Amino acid sequence: MVLPVGLGYGGKQGGGVNCPRFSDSLNGPDGQSRLGASLSRAGIHPTRTAGDQIMSVQMELSRIIISEINDQQVVYLKEVEGNRTFPILIGLFEATSIDRRVKHHQSPRPLTHDLLVASIELLGGEFQDVVISELKEHTYFATIRVLKDGEIVEIDARPSDAIAVAVTCEPHLPIYVAEEVLSDVLG
Repeated sequence: MVLPVGLGYGGKQGGGVNCPRFSDSLNGPDGQSRLGASLSRAGIHPTRTAGDQIMSVQMELSRIIISEINDQQVVYLKEVEGNRTFPILIGLFEATSIDRRVKHHQSPRPLTHDLLVASIELLGGEFQDVVISELKEHTYFATIRVLKDGEIVEIDARPSDAIAVAVTCEPHLPIYVAEEVLSDVLG
């Protein structure tokens, strides 16, 4: 989902075309933004303000381990300007998708991550990067950051899907991991 032209997150007027009838329909009877609630349910959030910015470390895809006898595969990210490596357990579909992209294997028809990248780009979004931002109850959380109409929109994603999108884009998107997540995992 992308933000409508002329509207900022939460139904507030931003730069662009003024659409009063459309923006009026975005607010519920209590005056609360329906757009904001819909975007939140879809896992799409505005970028954090500078005061809330997460300290992140740039990583790159280092290894993919695909096992035909195990349900979970492993991708390793390596710190770009350091020595730390970061393992993530992922599913076979995502591992295969990442592996195909890294090896430049083309599919005769678009796969799921190809479809997502093409859709965002056709709708005028510009991919910025992916961020693995949190670790809660043994589950990693990531965001895919897209520039749309001058605003950064963060789309909630599984890290495996975020990495698959990163390697589907040309050129590949930067991958960041929050320092707090690295500290929790690597000690």
